[in-house]
Amino acid sequence: MSDQPDTYDVIVLGAGPVGENVVGRVVAGGLTAAVVEKRLAGGECSYYACIPSKALLRPMDLTAEVGRMPGLSLGPVDAAAVLARRDEAIGHLDDAGQVGWVESVPAAFLRGHGRLAGPRRVAVTGPDGGVRTLTARHAVVIATGSTPSVPDVPGLRAARPWTNREATTAREIPRRLVVVGGGVVACEMAQALRFLGAEETVMLVRGRRLLGRTEPFAGELVAASLRNAGIDVRFGESVARVERPAPGGPVTVHTTSGARLEADEILVATGREPAVHDIGLETVGLSPGGPLEVGDDLRVTAVPEGWLYAAGDVNGRNLLTHMGKYQARVCGDVIVARAKGLPEDAPGLRAVADALGAPQVIFTDPQVAAVGRTEEQARSEGRPVRVVEYDIGSVSGAYLLGDGYTGRAKAVVDEEHRILLGVTFVGPGVGELLHAATVAVTARIPLDRLWHAVPAFPTVSEIWLRLLEEYGL
Repeated sequence: MSDQPDTYDVIVLGAGPVGENVVGRVVAGGLTAAVVEKRLAGGECSYYACIPSKALLRPMDLTAEVGRMPGLSLGPVDAAAVLARRDEAIGHLDDAGQVGWVESVPAAFLRGHGRLAGPRRVAVTGPDGGVRTLTARHAVVIATGSTPSVPDVPGLRAARPWTNREATTAREIPRRLVVVGGGVVACEMAQALRFLGAEETVMLVRGRRLLGRTEPFAGELVAASLRNAGIDVRFGESVARVERPAPGGPVTVHTTSGARLEADEILVATGREPAVHDIGLETVGLSPGGPLEVGDDLRVTAVPEGWLYAAGDVNGRNLLTHMGKYQARVCGDVIVARAKGLPEDAPGLRAVADALGAPQVIFTDPQVAAVGRTEEQARSEGRPVRVVEYDIGSVSGAYLLGDGYTGRAKAVVDEEHRILLGVTFVGPGVGELLHAATVAVTARIPLDRLWHAVPAFPTVSEIWLRLLEEYGL
């Protein structure tokens, strides 16, 4: 690092998808940038979350699709081959390609632990223990993401449970698995690992349904699918105590109902927390901890002069990779505009999509695809709501995809303005329907106008026509 300058226009802490996008935008705008990363460039998504989990889920998805088509069948899954392809997808945990991309932007890549060291200053502790202090002319961006949280349950942390990181990079599939949680990671990984060989899989769900932030029917359909796959889903049950006498050996899980479960591994998927530990927040007047509060321009509101920004999971707005990348693009453009003395009130310089409701696809079988508000959220805001639903399996295009296609669609309508507040699809392959819904919700397209967007026949997208007909158009 010694041959690199110590002053840059922008310094970014974190080289995940968010940090990379900030760097790309500011350099494209004519500024210099340095990015600091102590782990793998590419971040959680590339190695331990989005990419590997989908690589593990895709064979399951294809198997289910083939199974719905008469005359076709697949043999037993080759788990080793699936894991090998997963390894290719995550670059064998080698980030040389990602580092090369950063340097080609061009931007400086610094391997080490970055900490704020006062206004516009970042101290980087390198692998050799040496410390180098950088100065930013215009901005420092915190894009350190989030880390899995492990509940404070007796014996749980000492048992060294799996989180998403160990589950998505597993070298062997445990025969007996206990999954703690009922959210996205819990559902996706329970189903993927069961498919790959976790013969005895038990899910302990503290609440009364899965995927609690989605429409209730989404969790119901996913729960039915999990149980059909042989997964023991237990609602209203949590972990009370965990025992693991030998590291890596069998684990005993005692539940709040008094049950005793023996397993080879326990996967904890109960949430994430902002990765803001030991990044020097106190040196700029901030209390340690997160999330960091930001405005729509992604500037940290509690820091004077507006030089500190936070994008992605660290600001708590949306813990989704694509939303973090969206914020990064806005953040980078705001920094460039301010550095060049340009107007800051252009529409593209505010992250407004967060408030409209982030699009999300949950890659279980069936998939869950949703954007905007649920009915419960819309009603809690006092909006004049009308809801329409339709069975996706009744659409001609769905029938052609095979026997037993099961799915449901739901639209939440603002009756005053006759626009969509939210849309949810549940069914095989419905993730490909989501962007149309995202455009309709984000652009506030009137239903009378949407009626003239004609879906092709015979495709599953005819569900749009059916929903509008149910509404009365």
